[in-house]
Amino acid sequence: MKYPDFFDAIPQLSLRDPLAGFLGAVGDGVIDYGYVDAVKLAGHSCPTVASAYWMTHRALGALYGAELPERGAIRVEFREDRLDGVAGVIANVVSMLTGATQDTGFKGLAGRFDRRHLLFFNADVPLDIRFSRIDNGDRVDVAARLQKVAGDPGSALLMGRCLSGKADAEEARRFGALWQDRVRRILLDHCADPEVFLLRHAPADHGIGD
Repeated sequence: MKYPDFFDAIPQLSLRDPLAGFLGAVGDGVIDYGYVDAVKLAGHSCPTVASAYWMTHRALGALYGAELPERGAIRVEFREDRLDGVAGVIANVVSMLTGATQDTGFKGLAGRFDRRHLLFFNADVPLDIRFSRIDNGDRVDVAARLQKVAGDPGSALLMGRCLSGKADAEEARRFGALWQDRVRRILLDHCADPEVFLLRHAPADHGIGD
């Protein structure tokens, strides 16, 4: 699979997945995800997919610090409805990384490893998404303000020409390069920019796992 080189420069996300370890899928129970995994899931690389990956990366880093996040033990709440805008696209990536699902996930074994009822929409949260640890109730709110990272002025014209079938091969190549350059800038140049990726700690909810 050939993809832009900068994909490999984006920090990976490592999680401990007790179910994977229990079933012998991963010897040490640790699963590593990279941005390319989000791209494979979505079928494309764009600012939305990039923001979904990085918001999750930032949120879990803030919640767990030096610990490995526990996949399947993270509650995720979206402010938007699942059909609004790009919420569904983002939720697919977040679900892959955290294991959280609404009601279609793994049902568990003897009361353990249940992945259902961990993903919610239309939540009363201040930013785009809230991530919560089930074990201790710690919570963080995150959002992405992608308009802060503008695309190349020529990309809109090139997109129109590509979609209408008027673009030649060089124009199509140029459009793809400009599109991915914006993704690169979002994930590498602005990954720690507080105006692009917002993160706020919320008061812990110690009854979240009840």
